[in-house]
Amino acid sequence: MAVTVHPSALVEKGAEIGDGSVIGPYCVIGPKVKLGAGVVLRSHVVVDGRTTIGEKTTIFPFAAIGTQPQDLKFKGEDSELIVGPRTLIRENVTMNPGTEGGGLLTRTGAGCAFMAGSHVAHDCLIGDNVILVNNVMLGGHVEIGDYAILGGGSAAHQFVRIGAHAMIGGMSGVENDVIPYGSVIGNRAHLAGLNIVGLKRRGFQRQQIHDLRHAYRLLFAEEGTMEERLEDVAQLYAANDVVMEIVNFIRKDSSRAICQPTKIDRAA
Repeated sequence: MAVTVHPSALVEKGAEIGDGSVIGPYCVIGPKVKLGAGVVLRSHVVVDGRTTIGEKTTIFPFAAIGTQPQDLKFKGEDSELIVGPRTLIRENVTMNPGTEGGGLLTRTGAGCAFMAGSHVAHDCLIGDNVILVNNVMLGGHVEIGDYAILGGGSAAHQFVRIGAHAMIGGMSGVENDVIPYGSVIGNRAHLAGLNIVGLKRRGFQRQQIHDLRHAYRLLFAEEGTMEERLEDVAQLYAANDVVMEIVNFIRKDSSRAICQPTKIDRAA
């Protein structure tokens, strides 16, 4: 399929444009950019740096993708941004490539949606089918698991990990790690239970949700230490991949603490 480039667009020499791509009015494409097949840039989109945009991705006006990281330590190193296929990038979204301190790579997975005004900072690693609602802000080095949803106006601190299927309530400030399947809200965000609505929508079985509820109550009980409770849950649910995903997430080394529930949320 032919590539369509509006006469007002600027595509620099060296850029690779996939079959069937559409580059709308006043777009600017840098020399190291790679657009996959069927990518659509509506208008006034800037794609710069060593940036790869996956196939069938649509980018709306005034998005700035792959421009220099907002990190004062950045000295022009040859870092990269990879955007997965079938991604939706709405108006005024900004995404920055990696830095030397974070592996020189920012990456988003397949089927993600980045709504208007959201920001993906340097060295973020984002899974598949993640949704950032309007004006979500990710600090550098944030990791987000598959199917997580970040509500409008929420913010994630540098180096925070957000587990798969987690739900971040709108306007929340997340400064600690969020367990897979967890639901957090508040400033600063606290764990408010499990993302039960999301689990049901994605076809998790009743027994799986029951096991997650029980494991949650054990993990965040007031008795004993977190290490002791982790060991109890790991022994009880050693053959349960869903519960063990939470256990392994908590056990993994991290520079941030784990979001904890308040007393009223411990039995959620």
